[in-house]
Amino acid sequence: MIFNNVTILMPDKENSKKMETFVARQPIFDKQENIFAYELLYRESRENAYSMSDADAATSKVIVDSFLMLGVDNLTGGNPAFINMTYNLLLEEYVSLLPKENVFVEILENVEPDEHVVDVCRKLKSDGYTIVLDDFEFEEKYLPLIELADIIKVDFRLSPEEEQAAIVKRFPQRNIRFLAEKVETREEFKRALEMGYTLFQGYFFGKPHIISGQGIPPQLNHYIRLLHEINKPEPNFKNIETIIKKDLSLSYKLLRYINSAFFGLRQKVNSILHALTLLGVMEIRKWSSLVFIANMSKNVPEELVVQSVIRARFAESLANPIGQPKRRDDLFLMGLFSLIDAIVNQPMETVLEKIPIQDDVKAAIMDRSGTLGTVLNCVTAYERGEWDQVTQYCQELSIDESQLPVHYINALKWADQSIRNKVIADAE
Repeated sequence: MIFNNVTILMPDKENSKKMETFVARQPIFDKQENIFAYELLYRESRENAYSMSDADAATSKVIVDSFLMLGVDNLTGGNPAFINMTYNLLLEEYVSLLPKENVFVEILENVEPDEHVVDVCRKLKSDGYTIVLDDFEFEEKYLPLIELADIIKVDFRLSPEEEQAAIVKRFPQRNIRFLAEKVETREEFKRALEMGYTLFQGYFFGKPHIISGQGIPPQLNHYIRLLHEINKPEPNFKNIETIIKKDLSLSYKLLRYINSAFFGLRQKVNSILHALTLLGVMEIRKWSSLVFIANMSKNVPEELVVQSVIRARFAESLANPIGQPKRRDDLFLMGLFSLIDAIVNQPMETVLEKIPIQDDVKAAIMDRSGTLGTVLNCVTAYERGEWDQVTQYCQELSIDESQLPVHYINALKWADQSIRNKVIADAE
């Protein structure tokens, strides 16, 4: 692979021993649907299970060791991280090893707010940590923690609608932000906004808001022509060069891409044909698809592009484990286009009709059929922290579950570098 300047963790035996914790992240948005933070979801590996008597203490060490080894920034792309804290995790004070600027301490709903917990939270607050109360339901005993809280999370699946509104009104004089959790639809998002919530967590952002008559904008037809040409059985580089040269923006993006830090080339590439030759068919196919996705997403949350790129890289990395190394490219495209309906706000079937990918890739996206569909199920279950489902899909695919954290972290890093370095989108 040509990405010689990018540090990639390979799933070897040494790294497998280190990766004792499964870690995923879930986005938290502000009112404008920009990323505010990520909640980190984690589970200790089944191979490193501890007895119930010391589970809290052992798990706390595994979690913190993993965060210290990986670095919070690698998990969140530099955004703050919500980290769940059990009673024992709080009292062990492992969180004090993590950077206060990037870590929000989330007190789980089953933590008894006794004097020890309040004392620890008061110290964390004075040290500059942000205190978050999870799945909040008002009781008098929580008043000492409410005094310290910066953010209160309300579960929209568990709390009745009248209580969702009442909680926000209960503490108007305090400088507390309210986070609506498990917001699954656009209607719930709008309702939470009207109630006074300013932070939002859930999968509402990945649901298409169907707009009648809206399709792929005409100005992006050039990208469609490029995708059709590069996906031919025998792509012609001269034809591809001609298509790219007709669009100044595409030419600029390709040359910026090949000359980016990804490749670490000693000499600058100034020729479109030279760039195409260096990349090769597989990389051109991925690059053109990435550019297409990035330019389709002008009026939707950037996280949709981020998530699409993570899925693409994550799915691609499972080609060898599932015994289908020749389908790396198809797995990449499957992950990349798996959220295209939400990006263009059109039914998935309508959009996929215009995108030149294999029929079984389309079927995997549409109805999760076949081996590729199971891979996509595995990838999406992992990103949501649905660990039992991950185990089930790994068994169906006959792959080693313990290797997934390495592949996932690599996908996060690759997506972050792709988007941060603006190798697929317009420069600001």
